[in-house]
Amino acid sequence: MTLTDPVSSTTSTAGSTPADDRPLLRTEIPGPRSRELHERRLAVVPRGAAWTLPVYIDHADGAWIVDVDGNRLLDLGAGIGVTTIGHANSGVADAASEQLRKVTHTLFTITPYEGYVRLAELLAERTPGGFAKKTLLVNSGAEAVENAVKIARRHTGRRAVAALDHAFHGRTNLTSAMNHKAAPYASGFGPLAPDIHRVPNSYPFRDGLTGAEAAARTIAYLEQRIGTRDLAAVVAEPIQGEGGFIVPAEGYLTALQEWATANGVVFVADEVQSGMGRTGTWFASELFGLEPDLVTTAKGIAGGLPLAGVTGRAEIMDAADPGGLGGTFGGNPVSIAAALSVFEQLATGEPLAAANRIGEVLTAGLRALAAKHDVIGDVRGHGAMIAFELTEPGTTIPIPGLAGRISQFAGERGVLLLTAGSDGNVIRFLPPLAVTDGQLAYALEVIDEALAALL
Repeated sequence: MTLTDPVSSTTSTAGSTPADDRPLLRTEIPGPRSRELHERRLAVVPRGAAWTLPVYIDHADGAWIVDVDGNRLLDLGAGIGVTTIGHANSGVADAASEQLRKVTHTLFTITPYEGYVRLAELLAERTPGGFAKKTLLVNSGAEAVENAVKIARRHTGRRAVAALDHAFHGRTNLTSAMNHKAAPYASGFGPLAPDIHRVPNSYPFRDGLTGAEAAARTIAYLEQRIGTRDLAAVVAEPIQGEGGFIVPAEGYLTALQEWATANGVVFVADEVQSGMGRTGTWFASELFGLEPDLVTTAKGIAGGLPLAGVTGRAEIMDAADPGGLGGTFGGNPVSIAAALSVFEQLATGEPLAAANRIGEVLTAGLRALAAKHDVIGDVRGHGAMIAFELTEPGTTIPIPGLAGRISQFAGERGVLLLTAGSDGNVIRFLPPLAVTDGQLAYALEVIDEALAALL
């Protein structure tokens, strides 16, 4: 497979996009150096650590990534929503570099440092709710969810945890049990953590229910199949990520939270993917009027460095005894320095405005494509968290495999797209907020080409 350079191509409709906004392909995708590295990878890395596009990256900037063969590709996945602030963001790089020359690690629970305290203050300020809050910093989103569950159980003295259909919370033993999909996240890895229950969510495109109707259905499951006496927490992504960017119907989440509060159940908002400016607000919970008891953050919080947290009501966070929470690398000083830069930049409002601009461009462009290609059944999302679902025309029946083929088609033309959805029939956009309208226009043109070519 050999592709022409999109800058000089005369056969692609994407050629209407200015050259500065288009990928630059110097070799086929993947190129020879990437193929060589991939062969080395297959020899030493387990196949369970899979890949989307086997191009090996040399450097990145803004929304561009450049591979080892010199190909410049447009990244609309941002490491699954991690480099929200942009690849190689100068503020993040400078803050991390300065901290790297001072202290790389001491372990906060042995000899603490100010950065941890300052980030906890900022999280208390920016997460929804005017009540007193405290924060535990850890390494990953799954670890944050694990600790949120631990804290909720300790606070309530109850065992059971409820997660929603189509949810994804991680790949640890506990979070694998909380996920909607068994394969590939849980199959063959059991026994999994007990006392985990999945209940119906709100999926307006498929179920057609109002928020009140969907909440009544969820609550009936909670009361009849689990019981409030044993239920410690309900864990919900305000906008489901891996599930396909499912946006619940208006009023659903607030009704669920009100029920939880009335029954002494801790309501946990998993904002690992949807938080930190991704949806045009600091946290997606704000879009729905939520004030969660606990909020988990990760991915975009530190601009590409590993960091995550649990922030919540002080009385709930204080339920664990001294020594019951922590971890060797949790709240690493270098990652915290990067996170403080991310907070500083988000506070200007410019990245949030960029997220909303991106959402408007993508939504309008995808709806135009939906009018042309009737396999696009739904376009949904907020800010820079937009998706489209592929279905049999006029139905909600998923088209298996088409999202993956579109992603492959786009990758060969220098655009990195992510798939999602429990049925693998969703294309999701998680671009860096540095992406331009011209870059988005090119991606939309490539998707148009893909749908025309593949159907």
